[in-house]
Amino acid sequence: MKKYLVIIIVLFALKGFSQDMNLFFNKADTFFKEHVSNGKVAYSKINSNKEAFNDILKLAETISVSKNDAKNYQAFWINAYNLSVIKGIIDNYPTKSPLDHAGFFDKTTYNLGGKKITLNDIEHKLLRAQFNDARFHFVLVCGALGCPPLINKAYLPSTLDAQMDTQTKQALNGSFLKVNTKKKRVQASQIMEWYKKDFTMKGKTEIDFINTYRTEKIPNNFKLSYFPYDWSVNKQ
Repeated sequence: MKKYLVIIIVLFALKGFSQDMNLFFNKADTFFKEHVSNGKVAYSKINSNKEAFNDILKLAETISVSKNDAKNYQAFWINAYNLSVIKGIIDNYPTKSPLDHAGFFDKTTYNLGGKKITLNDIEHKLLRAQFNDARFHFVLVCGALGCPPLINKAYLPSTLDAQMDTQTKQALNGSFLKVNTKKKRVQASQIMEWYKKDFTMKGKTEIDFINTYRTEKIPNNFKLSYFPYDWSVNKQ
């Protein structure tokens, strides 16, 4: 009897988890569709009516997901990061840059997934440290124009790989790189300089990584350098 009771309790717990997680993804998807366009965020609109936004963050407080459930885990924390960056901007609204506020990434904490956590904790401890995947740098958006653009939908476990591939391809075929074929030179976002180890795993070079996702390949003899990061807020 006890065995069946335990099974029933587990099934109800899993059902509750599934409902909360799906509700979070649905609400986040609706929010991004309403407030993000061409990678820019309608901070003014969000600031004028915060109720729906705060409801999503409140829901995110209660969700608990194991890293062993990799797709749900990654999708949840990517969305939680992007929403929390927006929350940080709104809490300091109006602002010209997230860097104008001390501790924006490493001191300010958010209640998410049963944890009290900073943005840096999400990026570096919960995602980068757990999964060797440089594509995180193209989906975690820090609220600045130098970041790859924020998409106007939620990242979902069922489409996560395709979404991460798409964002990586768009960045590496777009403004993330500046290619000068005459001078045999390519300039990349400083993200590739700051996180060089992520882009050179398994003996690959940064250009090897770029060419994995780029349509027009970069010759290996091109000199790679980096252009300055634009920390201006990514507002509409």
